[in-house]
Amino acid sequence: MAKLEQTLTGSFDRFVDHIHEGIISGSISASFEDGSDWQQGDTRVAVRVYERYSWIGSNRVSLSVTIVGQGERLFISAVTSGGSQAVFFKINTFGEQSFLSRLEQLVRDFR
Repeated sequence: MAKLEQTLTGSFDRFVDHIHEGIISGSISASFEDGSDWQQGDTRVAVRVYERYSWIGSNRVSLSVTIVGQGERLFISAVTSGGSQAVFFKINTFGEQSFLSRLEQLVRDFR
């Protein structure tokens, strides 16, 4: 499991779209599994779950992304999962780290 959490500023809708398009276009095997949106007042939350095939690990990894916005204040929390072929512990997390690295680049590009 790999995790990213960061605060930044900007348009909530632009950020959600930027992350979504960047993840989907970043890998030919990336897919959008499902999502959820919630709003109360000026607080908004978007949850997105993505999956892709890891060529290095020969398995599928998932990326769960939660974006919270209040006005121009944004917070992103992302967690990867999967990517190991071991039964009792993780021995191969290359695919997870690679998936998260793509997201980290997208967050940097948005700034």
